Formats: sequence, structure tokens, C-alpha cells
Amino acid sequence: MTASEKIRLTQWASCAGCAAKMEAGRLTDILQQLPRSRDPNLLRGPETSDDAGVYRIGPDLAILNTVDFFPPVVDDPYTYGQIAAANALSDIYAMGGRPLTALNLVAFPRDGLPLAVLHDILRGGADKLEEAGVALAGGHTIADPEIKYGMAVTGLIDPARLVTNGGAQPGDALILTKPIGVGVIATALKRGLADAALVEQASRTMRLLNRQAAQAMRDYDVHACTDITGYGLLGHGLEMARASRVRLTIRHAHVPHFPGALELLARDVASSGLASNRAAFAGDVQFTAAVSRAWQDLLFDPQTSGGLLIALPPAGAPALCARLAAETGMAAAPIGHVLEEGKGEILVE
Repeated sequence: MTASEKIRLTQWASCAGCAAKMEAGRLTDILQQLPRSRDPNLLRGPETSDDAGVYRIGPDLAILNTVDFFPPVVDDPYTYGQIAAANALSDIYAMGGRPLTALNLVAFPRDGLPLAVLHDILRGGADKLEEAGVALAGGHTIADPEIKYGMAVTGLIDPARLVTNGGAQPGDALILTKPIGVGVIATALKRGLADAALVEQASRTMRLLNRQAAQAMRDYDVHACTDITGYGLLGHGLEMARASRVRLTIRHAHVPHFPGALELLARDVASSGLASNRAAFAGDVQFTAAVSRAWQDLLFDPQTSGGLLIALPPAGAPALCARLAAETGMAAAPIGHVLEEGKGEILVE
């Protein structure tokens, strides 16, 4: 057993289950006070909460820029590195782009952990980049009592093929490509309450690249897409609804999830990120009486390296789900649809 294998990495994170993402309400208040760029080549900035920034460099070419990093959500350093890389790459895939290069972002304590742990984290990230065909171009490391790791990723896209979170149309079907519940599972792991098999199942899902899902959706008339991360299914669903100026309906019983997550939530195992998401987004979400409190919490649960939420005409939804199941084993499923135009609300039934 190596030194890194003896470490409980989640003990070096203050908030393993919520990825330490700043609360949506506070972040929105800050961003609204910042000046907006007037550069006409900036096709997508922070205003619509899209997954990546988009900057046009030619008539049929644009750069995609994104960055993401977070504390450990699993105990194994190598697995944590893989998850962090898959999570960072996901923003490029969600917009239909091709990631090209990545820069490591690392915070690591000066004392208390062997450098073998850092080596394993970086090796996990590098191996996931190699799987994705992305070049590691460098990075930056600082000393910090809490471990954090992630990447800044650059990709390319033809602006004509750009997929944003703002194109959902009334009548569209909504597809989710990965199960939810990894936030509560990571919290249970940190508290010593998680079943090993459930943790491995969640880890395997978080390590899975969204590349094949992104490639598959290019063959369908996809109107909008976003990936599901720290704000949970409802938070990112609301970002899509607001950017598209529509209302969404989600059928909770159709949402792919880790069954053990509901049991944990029923036992009041939940991250602080879940409470923050509920506080930030509940005002625009309506639940019918059929949706239990545990299910509500699961839909607010913050995710790490989650799946894609895709809006497309309903005729193409079954074929896309079947293709993803055949090619990747993803538990992709239709979970709802887009209602009439609106200000950005969700009905969960």
C-alpha cells in the first residue's frame, strides 16, 4: 500500500459534498455589479450563466474558455484527479465544442501529506486528459491547508454549431445523461456513513467523460444543453429556463439517480451546498404533492462531474437515449419537457 492509499483525502476538504461552490444568490449579486464587456467578438459571457465563455476569432471559429476546481469528493487521490479533469472538460462538451488544452490548478498543504498524494492527483488528471485527447499545457500551484484541484480548459467551436443553455423551445423533451446523487454520497463518505459499493458506483459515473454524449447530440436537432454540477439539477435547469425564457416540467420519478442517495437524504445526510441551492432556487420551483422531501433534496443536491441536460424535439429523444445507453452505458432518460414561454420556472411533478 502506498502512502497516498492510506490517506482519507476527503478529510482535507471542508465541504466534500458541495464542492465548495459559492452560493448562487451571493455570486449573482457580485457579478451584476461588474462591468460588462462590449467586445462584439465575445459571443457568450457571464450574463446567461452558460458553461463556457465563447470568443470569436474568425468567421467560422471561436474559442471556448472554462475553469473549474474543488476539494476532494473521494478518498483516492488518483480517482479525485480523474474526476476533476472530467468535470472541467464537461463545460466544453456541453456547448458542443472540442477541448484542446488544459492548465492544472492546484492547492496543496505544505505539511501533513506526502508528495506522493499530489503526484497521484496529477497523474489521474493527466490520464483523463490523455483519454480525452487534450494536451496538458502547464498549470499553477499554491500552498493551502485545504486540497483543491481542477483545470482551466480551452476548446474550439464553429459558432454556427454552438449549443447554449438559452435555446430550449416549448415542446422540447428534456434528457438527463447521468444519475444524480453524488453530492450526498460524497458527504456520507466524509462522515464515514457511505457504503463502499455506492461510493464506487458514484466515482465511476463522475470519472465518465461527457465526450460521447456531446458527440452523439451533434446528430440530433438539439436546441439547448448544460451540464449538471454544483447547483444541482434544479439550479442548472433554472439557468436553462431563464436563459431560454421558458418554463420546464420535470417528472421526478423518471430522473436517473443512485438509489442509495434517497436513503441517505431520508437520514438527514446532506451537504451545506444542498441547503444553499434550496435557498437560492426554491422560489422559482413548484413541487406537486407527489414529490417527497427526500426527492426534493435530491433534485437540489449539488453534483460533481454530472451529466448533460439536453433539450431537443421529442421525436429524437428515444433514439438519443438508446444510442447513449448502447455506446456508453449511460443511464440517459427523458425526464420532462419544456412548457410555454415564461420567466424561467420549473414545475416538478
